[in-house]
Amino acid sequence: MKCRLISCHRSVSCSGMELRAAVVRAALIAILCVAVSPVMASDWARFRGPNGSGISPDDKAPPTTWSDTENLKWKLELPGPGLSSPIVVGDRVFVTCWSGYAVGGRNSGQLEDLKRHLICVDRKSGQVMWNKTIDPVLPEEPFRGMFAENGYASHTPVSDGERVYAFFGKSGVRAYDLEGKELWKASVGTADDPRGWGTASSPVLYKNLLIVPATIESQALFAFDKLTGEQVWRQDADGFSSTWGTPVLVDVDDRQELVIGVPYEIWGLNPDNGKLRWYCEAMDTDSYCSSVVVADGVIFGVEGRSGGSVAVRPGGTDDVTKTHVKWTGRDRNRIGTPVVDDGLMYWISGGIANCVDATTGESVYRERLATGGSGASSDGDSERGGGQARPGGRANAPGGAGRPGFGGGFGGGFGGGRGGGQDYSSAVAAGGKLYFVTRGGEMVVLQMGREFKQLATNRFASESGEFSATPAVSDGELFVRSTTHLYCVAEKSE
Repeated sequence: MKCRLISCHRSVSCSGMELRAAVVRAALIAILCVAVSPVMASDWARFRGPNGSGISPDDKAPPTTWSDTENLKWKLELPGPGLSSPIVVGDRVFVTCWSGYAVGGRNSGQLEDLKRHLICVDRKSGQVMWNKTIDPVLPEEPFRGMFAENGYASHTPVSDGERVYAFFGKSGVRAYDLEGKELWKASVGTADDPRGWGTASSPVLYKNLLIVPATIESQALFAFDKLTGEQVWRQDADGFSSTWGTPVLVDVDDRQELVIGVPYEIWGLNPDNGKLRWYCEAMDTDSYCSSVVVADGVIFGVEGRSGGSVAVRPGGTDDVTKTHVKWTGRDRNRIGTPVVDDGLMYWISGGIANCVDATTGESVYRERLATGGSGASSDGDSERGGGQARPGGRANAPGGAGRPGFGGGFGGGFGGGRGGGQDYSSAVAAGGKLYFVTRGGEMVVLQMGREFKQLATNRFASESGEFSATPAVSDGELFVRSTTHLYCVAEKSE
């Protein structure tokens, strides 16, 4: 079955002189926008920071050790839980959460007075600057089972430095200025997740577009004019129904591609119109929970219940499996997204720190973290396949067919195989150090490089919530959120 591609285009009529004048004006505006871009180099303005890399652009790294009494700049109690990650824009931190009252207990499925929140926090003081409350579009998914492991606020907001955009699943997309004024809102569908895991993919920005992966709500990607909220294009595909990752942008010659991992494959799309450009066979998994990353012109992914990893060059047309895949492996991972830096790929899954050579896919090390035991899962003790090609790949039909009928129970994804508490967060990097937060609240710091070296394991002793969000890093400060609090970790000056 092929992807159903639906593009919306505006028609413009003008004379040749008017067209040339419009082109000149557009070029001048583009130059000025680049020259005065409000997004600073140290901003962490989307899920996993610059282009989803998980790597801070700053040389300064956060502290190696911290606690309730050491290197804690501030701590803020949140009005409700959430799994979304904080973002940092200048002197402001944004985070989403939800509030409501579960009638009859956690797994009753009944929830009263459900609200979503977008909160703006002063970066220096940790004080709330504003809190926007969003009413839900009902009926919502029942708060029970695996959905209760995810909840109603798992999408990380994104900002262009002048506005902040938040995605709230069935309750749609909202755009605000930095003072909290609502600019526009839009719906992207109201479907439930057939697996009962909920929704989690985060929006990204491209040129003047806000691209929203409404993979659960509509099995589609949407692109909106970021200023007006007008829908510019929409792409539907059955494969999106089991996708929870966030796309990245990849430079290819004089253009960019929007790349996302879907069940069994990696897809490269044209971000200007949503049309599929290429696809390749990837991990043998019927749900894709993590995100792909790009480094040095190569796309990397690690995903799958039975293990799987891939490195593929972007570009090409239709099926590029035989021409663009650099290597494949059987590496173990499920939820977290890797970090690729200086020729090495790192990720942590099931309490195991993994490092492979990004050029060859060969293992550099695979070591168990020294923690209090949280985050261990059945995936942790499995041996990797060492960069061997995966036989028996499943190819899409030309044009990028989505795969219908993704069956399966709760063996993976959000909550599947959790055991004592599968970790949901991803590692981030700054100043040659890797930072990772387990679901149980142990915050591990590793030295990056070919030798495994665990520098510290930190914990907030007063914390009683769960940590499932990926931290944000900006200018030597680490922003960590739990289901109850938002923290700023920073080196205290003497």
